[in-house]
Amino acid sequence: MSGFDSLNPDFYQTSYSIDDQAQGTYDSNNTGDPYSNKQQYGNYNYPHQGGHSTQGVMQPQQPYTGQIYQPTFTPTTPQSVYGSSFEDEPPLLEELGINFDHIWQKTLTVLHPLKIADGSIMNETDLAGPMVFCLAFGATLLLAGKIQFGYVYGISAIGCLGMYCLLNLMSMTGVSFGCVGSVLGYCLLPMIILSSFGVLFSLQGMVGIIITAMIIGWCSFSASKIFISALAMDGQQLLVAYPCALLYGVFALISVF
Repeated sequence: MSGFDSLNPDFYQTSYSIDDQAQGTYDSNNTGDPYSNKQQYGNYNYPHQGGHSTQGVMQPQQPYTGQIYQPTFTPTTPQSVYGSSFEDEPPLLEELGINFDHIWQKTLTVLHPLKIADGSIMNETDLAGPMVFCLAFGATLLLAGKIQFGYVYGISAIGCLGMYCLLNLMSMTGVSFGCVGSVLGYCLLPMIILSSFGVLFSLQGMVGIIITAMIIGWCSFSASKIFISALAMDGQQLLVAYPCALLYGVFALISVF
């Protein structure tokens, strides 16, 4: 204890005294109004617990009697986007690029070699008819006991690629690969007639050779006529008909043998 007495009394000076604490202490035995001590709690008039004064108390808000805002939204229907009704929409086949009128006109152009071809129709990329004719050609070969679907599609692809390169070199305007495939596919129709004859009788005799030569000439003449009219290659029909005859000659060999 002697050590605490030896401490320097000037080590820590403070102005706080016990008398100040006694003055600021709230007297719990005081029966007067505790809210009247403005020195302790400031100058703000706190409400009495008895409820006599309402100053400083938040009044309850009045209930909202209006209506909730409801936005007017008109849902967008498919009819308002694509038209007033479904009748204004184009047919599904037309959206897919399948036009039966043009298919029929191209078929008649192939079946009638002397008919003048319409270049605007023949220049379209229509592969619906050629696919049907390739399937029909493979089906007639199947009826004759020849399963040659792979050869039909393989030779068709190679032939279309060769004619595409050749026609782009010969013509000034150029041609698309789909147009070449469309024309060569439509001109395969006489070859279906030849394979149908092969179902009925053998084509390896003299009669079969004559029919085969006529069918090859028919196919190549129709294809060259369409290419000349579509690409404006006047005076070059024989040059175009020769590679077409080579291509259809391969299909004829499949039908005969």
